[in-house]
Amino acid sequence: MHRRTSRTSVISGFFRRADLFLLTVCTLLTLFGIVAIASVTDGSAKNIIVQTVSMFIGIAAFVVFTVIDPDLIADKWVYLAAFSAVFIIGLLFFGQGDSLGNKAWYRFMGIGVQPSEIVKVIFIVLLAKQLSYYKERRELDKPKTIALLIGNWLFFFGLIFVVTSDLGSALIYMAIFIVIMVAGGVAWYWLGAGAALGAAMIPLAWKFVLHEYQRNRILAPYDMSIDPNSETIRWQTTRTMNAMKSGRWSGVGLGNGRLNIEAKHTDCIFASIGEEMGMIACLLVLLVLIIIIVRCCVIGLRSGSTFGMLICFGVAASMTFQTFINIGMCMGISPVIGITLPFVSYGGSSIVAMFASVGLVSGVKYRPKPVRHQIAL
Repeated sequence: MHRRTSRTSVISGFFRRADLFLLTVCTLLTLFGIVAIASVTDGSAKNIIVQTVSMFIGIAAFVVFTVIDPDLIADKWVYLAAFSAVFIIGLLFFGQGDSLGNKAWYRFMGIGVQPSEIVKVIFIVLLAKQLSYYKERRELDKPKTIALLIGNWLFFFGLIFVVTSDLGSALIYMAIFIVIMVAGGVAWYWLGAGAALGAAMIPLAWKFVLHEYQRNRILAPYDMSIDPNSETIRWQTTRTMNAMKSGRWSGVGLGNGRLNIEAKHTDCIFASIGEEMGMIACLLVLLVLIIIIVRCCVIGLRSGSTFGMLICFGVAASMTFQTFINIGMCMGISPVIGITLPFVSYGGSSIVAMFASVGLVSGVKYRPKPVRHQIAL
């Protein structure tokens, strides 16, 4: 009887304290994405099943990450770092490439798993915990601390970029790192020094690190002399822009789209929605994503915990960067670097990772505020 009462208390506590608004909005957006995916892939049973199953796994992950204390996750940082390294390095031996030539996937029976999406959740937790730990000890702005924080980022960023050549995923880790450093209160002189060093490193990275095709992808939206006839680098962007133009405000109708590219249900789902459902649907998707991002930030600001706040801002940074780059790719204002639209694009790894991430945010709301903040708030 006592065990049953305890279980009932946990369940009622979850529904009372978890962020069900966030779960509901994310689920509705995912369902909308499934409708769009089904439409542009002529009702492909495989795509619908994979995306639907991923959504339910994601919802389960949301519940788990809401209930579990992120401190318990962070305490296992050695094992998590080792797992991340093995998971990503394994791509060298068992990984398969995507349409952009990035060796970023494990594939089993036609179903892909993208390690960078799963590891991203680990990176947010570990970086947020590391920075909050040093801030609480008043050691945040010591040179050794800054070096260790940079080392944490370089560990994940380097693994992703060197092993997979996936520039898009690597840049998400950079966006998360920058936002957490700024939100965590790192001194302006360190931020300025980092910006100056980054600017100085760009020419070297441009010449010695990036491949020619990567440089061309970055420059293509801004340099019309690159593939002026839209036959190679600019081909995908040209087609997505034309598709969105043809959809106008109300679209050509579900199933009537003519966007003929491989990524119409993944990286270019926003253009597919624009063509079939119109600009009104695109603006609605963008509005919902903004609501999710703002919700994450608000929960972080109200958390009363540096660790919780940084988790929320890290998740918001990831979604903001992905949204901007994905929509920008379809509109021809950002490079084509293979980034999914959160909760909408086809991709089981992305869906599960996104739900797990917002589950972390819900977990921040789920746990009581520190005593010193309860009185003030």
